[in-house]
Amino acid sequence: MNRAAKSGLAAETHAKVNAKYDESQAAEVLEWIKEVLKEDLDTSGDADNFYETLKNGQVLCRLINTLKPGSVKKIQTSAMAFKCMENINAFVTGAKACGVSDTEVFQTVDLWERQNLNSVVICLQALGRKVGTTKPEQ
Repeated sequence: MNRAAKSGLAAETHAKVNAKYDESQAAEVLEWIKEVLKEDLDTSGDADNFYETLKNGQVLCRLINTLKPGSVKKIQTSAMAFKCMENINAFVTGAKACGVSDTEVFQTVDLWERQNLNSVVICLQALGRKVGTTKPEQ
């Protein structure tokens, strides 16, 4: 992305949002996804790994399809931005169908543009509670 760096109030707000990100909660969420998918995922909760693991939406789509089969008809494998965002959006739609509330889901740009990874963690925690599987703690 070739966006200009945030400055002033925008930078301050973005810093506050990022400060809420909790690596241990992110690691628990990734561990839960690993267990549900039975896939070998790096469950390090540092923001870079969390983002890299989820940013193209493919893991999220496989997760929602495991929890609620048929939720995502076609998982996009292209690295093109709009295809990745399509995956993320399909996951969010699936999470809502599983009962995750509008206040607990994240916006596609929160993940794709790395604007609010904490909201992604919150959404995944809520999804774990809704589907009743072994879930990450809050």
